[in-house]
Amino acid sequence: MDELERRSDTVDISAPTSDEYDLREKEEIHEALAACKPDVVVHLAATVGGIGANRRNPGKYFYENAIMGIELMEQARRFGVEKFTILGTICSYPNHTEIPFSEEDLFDGYPEETNAPYGIAKKALLTQSWAYRQQYGFDSIYLMPVNLYGPRDDFDLETSHVIPAIIRKCIEAQERGDSSITAWGTGEPTREFLYVKDAADGILTATERYDSSDPVNLGSGREISIHDLVNTIVDATGFEGTVEWDTSKPDGQPRRKLDTTRAEERFGWEATTDFEEGLERTIGWFRKHR
Repeated sequence: MDELERRSDTVDISAPTSDEYDLREKEEIHEALAACKPDVVVHLAATVGGIGANRRNPGKYFYENAIMGIELMEQARRFGVEKFTILGTICSYPNHTEIPFSEEDLFDGYPEETNAPYGIAKKALLTQSWAYRQQYGFDSIYLMPVNLYGPRDDFDLETSHVIPAIIRKCIEAQERGDSSITAWGTGEPTREFLYVKDAADGILTATERYDSSDPVNLGSGREISIHDLVNTIVDATGFEGTVEWDTSKPDGQPRRKLDTTRAEERFGWEATTDFEEGLERTIGWFRKHR
C-alpha cells in the first residue's frame, strides 16, 4: 500500500482485512468485490507460518489457501476485473531442485514435505491462471517471492519465519540476561531473503508491465546458510550469548536460491536493498514497535 501511494496520488486503494471479509467464504468474496469494485486485484491473502506451523496445520493450510485463491479468482473473473496478480510461494518448488531455482523446474517433483500442502495449494492457482487465460482471456499473473522479511513482519514465535523469530529471541534474551538462545535444526540449509520494500516494488512493477501466466521468481539472488544468518542477527542485535541448535527440529528444504532472470528480462525488475541494511531496518522497527 505504501508503494502504491508513492507511485500515484490518484489510485483508490481498498485493502479489506479478514475481520471485514472472510475470503474462505464465497458469499463474502462476492460482497468484498461488490463493495470495492476493483479494476485490479492483488491477491496477498494467505494462511501462513514457519515450519512448526506448517507441521501442525497441513490440512488447514492446504484448504484455506486453495479455497480462497480459487474462489477469489473465479469471482474476480465474473466481476470483470481487468488484472489479477497472484502471489505464489517458493514452497511450491520440488524438494531437491537444482540451484538456482528456475521457473522451468516448478513441476519436476514433490515439494519439501513440511511445506507441501501449502505449496501445492498455491501452485494450483498457477494452473488456474493458465486455464482462465486460455478459456476466458482473463489477465492474471503469478509471482513467487522468496522468503520475505522487513518492518511489520510477524514476530509471533508460534507462526513467524526464521528472521523475525531470531530477532525476537535475541532481543528478549538480551533483556532477560539469558546466556543463550535456541535455533531450530542443524543450521546447514540455505535460504534467500527478499526485503519487503523490494517485494512490493516487484509486485507492482509486474502488475503494471507483465501480461503472461508464466510464473516469475522474485528474489535477491543472495544465498545464506541458516547458521550464518543466525550469527549475523546475533551480531546485529548485540546479543552476547551463545546459540544452541535443536537438531530434533526439522531443517526444511536443503537449499533455496532463485534464478531471477525472468523478472529482469520480462518487466525490468531486480532487488536493490542490501541484506545487512534491510536487517538493521527490521531490527530497528521491532525495537520501536514491540
